[in-house]
Amino acid sequence: MIRNLACVAVLASLIIVSCNDQKQSATSAQSPEPPVAEYPVLTISLHTTTLYNDYPATIQGQQNIEIRPKIDGYIDAIYVDEGATVRKGQLMFRINAPQYEQEVRTAQADINIAQADVNAAKMQVEKVRPLVEKDIISKFELQSAEYTLEARQATLAQARARLANARINLGYTRVSSPVSGVVGTIPYRLGSLVGSNTPQPLTTVANIGNIFAYFSINEKESLVFARNAKGTTIPERLATLPPVSLILSDGTEYSQKGKVETASGLVVTQTGSVSMRAVFPNAGNLIQSGSTGKVRIPQTIESALLIPQKATYELQGKRFVYRVGTGGKVSSTEVKLPEGNDGQFFVILEGLQPGDQIVLEGIDGLRDGTPIKPSPVNADSVYRPIRSL
Repeated sequence: MIRNLACVAVLASLIIVSCNDQKQSATSAQSPEPPVAEYPVLTISLHTTTLYNDYPATIQGQQNIEIRPKIDGYIDAIYVDEGATVRKGQLMFRINAPQYEQEVRTAQADINIAQADVNAAKMQVEKVRPLVEKDIISKFELQSAEYTLEARQATLAQARARLANARINLGYTRVSSPVSGVVGTIPYRLGSLVGSNTPQPLTTVANIGNIFAYFSINEKESLVFARNAKGTTIPERLATLPPVSLILSDGTEYSQKGKVETASGLVVTQTGSVSMRAVFPNAGNLIQSGSTGKVRIPQTIESALLIPQKATYELQGKRFVYRVGTGGKVSSTEVKLPEGNDGQFFVILEGLQPGDQIVLEGIDGLRDGTPIKPSPVNADSVYRPIRSL
């Protein structure tokens, strides 16, 4: 009896296993493996390209002159307005300082007195000389008269010097522009008391026929530039730089090209940077002194390994691509990039070789080791923007 029950149990187990196998086979037949997705794939190659590095810049006029009074007094007249264009020597302010007019009149009166004393001394010399020649009086009388004349002439010279100085001070009451340019803000108004110790200037005049853009590069970039540029001095190296562009505060590119003219020979310890200056022509005074922008420096690279920026992704500050390997499986590959780019392509320093294939689009849905069906993309259509430059 026990043997029969065991046989029945074994037979039931075989029936259950057979049913499960049939069920799994039916399920497999109903749910086939998902098809391998197709992705566009690019075979990368070498090209000539230009990278751009942008540096924040502050802009100043070629000359930015503070107009300050040299005497104390009240502003009596203002002949210019803020933002006006002035010529060199044009009158801008008049300061009411009557004491200097009085000094001129006093100095002129002193000259008249001194001149009269000189004339009298001359007459005395002319009177005494013939008497001495005839031995009527001692020669010492003539010497005394001549010394008196010299003293009177010295007094006259002093009076003339005081008059010249008084006229100079009086001239300071009329403030003129030392250069041609554009007038800045005018913080004082009619009746304001100003002087040589006044904290703020009367105004500023900016000569903006040319404008200077001041910017800084870091110490690493400075070393790279020094190694790669031809020449042994800073001016010789700067002469090898190509023309640079100025990006204005509204994001547009200024129509005129500029030139990097100077670079400091000192690294600022606090910031680890080197200060530089580029000059741009400013016909029409479009750019105002005190504005901001970016200096854009181009760098042409021969035989650069380029990939489109859209074929990369960033993770924890590093840049990656999906490289297609054997069997169509992709692998996440880190790539090293230089500073700067052209806005469309990245230059690859490390991580890829010419002839490698990378996934061009749709990389958000990929994972390391995912099999794909490569769909080759015509490289000319991808790199056409470079060839059209």
